[in-house]
Amino acid sequence: MTNTPGWLGWLKHYRRSLLAGDISAGVVVAMMMIPQGMAYAMVAGLPPVAGIYASILPPLLYALFGSSMTQSVGPMAIVALMTAAALGPLAAAGSGLYMVLAAQLALLSGIALLACGLLRFGFLANFFSRPVMSGFTIGSAIVIAWGQVPTLAGAALPRFHLPSLMLGAGSLLLLLAARAWLARLLRALGMGPGGADIGVRLAPMVVVIGATVLVAWFDLAAAGVKTTGAVPAGLPGLNLALSNGHWRALLQPALLIGFMIFLISMSAAQALALKRQEKLHSNMELIGLGAANLGSALSGGFPVTGSMSRSAVNFSAGANTPLASVISALLLALALVAPTGWLALLPLPALAATIIVAVLGMLELATLRTALRYDRGDALALVATACGVLVLGVEAGVVIGVVLSMGTLIWRASRPHIAVLGRIAGTEHFRNIERYPGETAPGVLLLRIDAGLFFGNVEAVNARIEEELAAHSAHCFTRHLVLVLSAVNAIDTSALFGLIELNVLLRHRGVKLHLAEVKGPVLDRLKTSDLLSTLNGKVFLSTAMAWDELAGKG
Repeated sequence: MTNTPGWLGWLKHYRRSLLAGDISAGVVVAMMMIPQGMAYAMVAGLPPVAGIYASILPPLLYALFGSSMTQSVGPMAIVALMTAAALGPLAAAGSGLYMVLAAQLALLSGIALLACGLLRFGFLANFFSRPVMSGFTIGSAIVIAWGQVPTLAGAALPRFHLPSLMLGAGSLLLLLAARAWLARLLRALGMGPGGADIGVRLAPMVVVIGATVLVAWFDLAAAGVKTTGAVPAGLPGLNLALSNGHWRALLQPALLIGFMIFLISMSAAQALALKRQEKLHSNMELIGLGAANLGSALSGGFPVTGSMSRSAVNFSAGANTPLASVISALLLALALVAPTGWLALLPLPALAATIIVAVLGMLELATLRTALRYDRGDALALVATACGVLVLGVEAGVVIGVVLSMGTLIWRASRPHIAVLGRIAGTEHFRNIERYPGETAPGVLLLRIDAGLFFGNVEAVNARIEEELAAHSAHCFTRHLVLVLSAVNAIDTSALFGLIELNVLLRHRGVKLHLAEVKGPVLDRLKTSDLLSTLNGKVFLSTAMAWDELAGKG
């Protein structure tokens, strides 16, 4: 089945054979979303029911506009933490103003995402490197987990409320045990790998239900264990409340949150699309996520995104199309329409335990280990981003991540690899003489520039050319410099002037500047400049042609 993007394109190709998988996935994710959505609402500083509100309309709208077949959209830990960080200075957590501002934040994030999608800014996802994203995730996971410890213990540290601590710690140990051994146990009992994985994912729901039974059975609420409290029955009403005095204060965090929503969602969707051999449409993802956040704002929720863990459950449970998310949303709506008294007894320490275990799964260190072996610069960026989140806060961590991503890109582009070429004996192939035993010619220097030329690297390139000319001239006078531009995809105006100045300088020294293997689009642009008409050398189609003509003239 193809994933025709947007406007229920997937529905045009729907087959009855896909229905069973979508129904099973919809049921499983709905069961998972009740405790998870409520827990993430707590992270955001909102009443737990806001997490369910944010899980109904957003996936319906994403199914209408998005392009992923198995992405599950709703509350997510990092975005919830960013919401709390943005709103904390503006209003008291859980207050009426705070809830209005949370919806307003989702509205602004949704508008930003929609605008980026309509303007076709999907390429922006490429400007946040994997190590920086990993560092941000690790830092956020630690902040979230530590922030839930007082709720788990029933009091601010170092004090604790013994019944709450026992319930929270017991829930935490059960969840950790389920993560470590439950899948193996279920497989030993004859369950398939897919079913065992779903069983592990549903362990938080089972633990929360068990903790709720204990609260009801032993009346732990009377003993001081905090619960979610009364949950209003019925579907969320249309939310049109806005705070006119907070637009400016919310704008910057809304843009940052929108950026993170897109990155997190694209990471999850791309991983699943690869498994299904499907193609994502980044601009439709922006529109789908924007619509989802507008839906969350209108239903009294907070910013939402695609979740890797929840999407993985959706996929493992058999989801074939967005109909699975539609079914989940309808089941959650039904849970609110039905009597909700039992939801009032959900113990906050147990919900805190589910949050801690969920975010511990985000502490993957494989990227750091790989970066340490492969690129110390990326490893440093990862650690710096994580520390930025821990020390300076979530929003500062996002900014640090973006700056480091762009800074690393610019730093590398400003120092392009340049190789001195020599001919491989008996062939017309030319290779880096530091790596291969290439033949060189007296008086002829071949330099290959392995990057586009732009304002950020033209000075470094010219400096390296001067170094190689000096080294080459130490053995014999250099009469010909050939710049091999096979890897150069573009030359901007600053670099053009740099080449023109280099040409003038070399002419005064009696050195001829030649160009070889210039790509067609680059050559077309050079023809509109003065460089080619003033070049004191030639433009060769190939390095071999330059060698044949110049080597004998050394």
